[in-house]
Amino acid sequence: MKIERVTDTVHMVTGTNVNWALVTDGDAVTVIDAGYPNDGADLLASLNAIGRTPHDVQAVLLTHAHLDHMGGIPTLLAKHPVPVLTGATEVAHAHRDYEEQITPPQMLRLCLHRPGITWVAQTLRAVLPHAKMSVPSAAPVPFGEALDLPGSPIPVSTPGHTSGHTAYVLDAAGVLLTGDALVTAHPLLPGRPRPQFLPSFFSENETQMELSLRALSELQADVIIPGHGPVAHGDMGRIVRNLSG
Repeated sequence: MKIERVTDTVHMVTGTNVNWALVTDGDAVTVIDAGYPNDGADLLASLNAIGRTPHDVQAVLLTHAHLDHMGGIPTLLAKHPVPVLTGATEVAHAHRDYEEQITPPQMLRLCLHRPGITWVAQTLRAVLPHAKMSVPSAAPVPFGEALDLPGSPIPVSTPGHTSGHTAYVLDAAGVLLTGDALVTAHPLLPGRPRPQFLPSFFSENETQMELSLRALSELQADVIIPGHGPVAHGDMGRIVRNLSG
């Protein structure tokens, strides 16, 4: 686990090849995403590392219901039940009324190459035996309205990676949490860290992802906390233009 202080009130935590964020207001905390199922202990440890406890958490905001982003939620809820909020479409995904997730055959094909073998092994260690987990308490959150939570996060609809993917903007901090709508690095992506899409087999609709980026380009945020990879800095409009071009 690695913790990076992004602003006075925002920390990014990196678990098993995935990030989550802790947004504070005094002692109170908003958790945004939660890592893999077996990152749950690190989620609790990350709260302790910034001087907070599970009882300080006001809510968990979920960008999307892939196992690497919602996996640690049950560990937190076992210590302190709090609301789990995400976009309305993604609620059904978190409940596992439907599933949009990389399939075992797709994972098997990745094992033809060394980076794929490494990633699959790390992923299985981070998931098993919780591959069938869900978050039945997940509830919908309205888009475009600041939530009465630490950081006043504003949910932004960004479908494409999953059907109900949601990003969150922290206006006062100038921070955008993109989840997997936009990442900066991943074990299966070549080259240096930079704003980019995940490999296509991870996402449901890349065309929709590109359309969602247009909404992000209009936000007044110059710090990006992605679902995977390091923090990025820069004007969102320029970042989106460079990616699209």
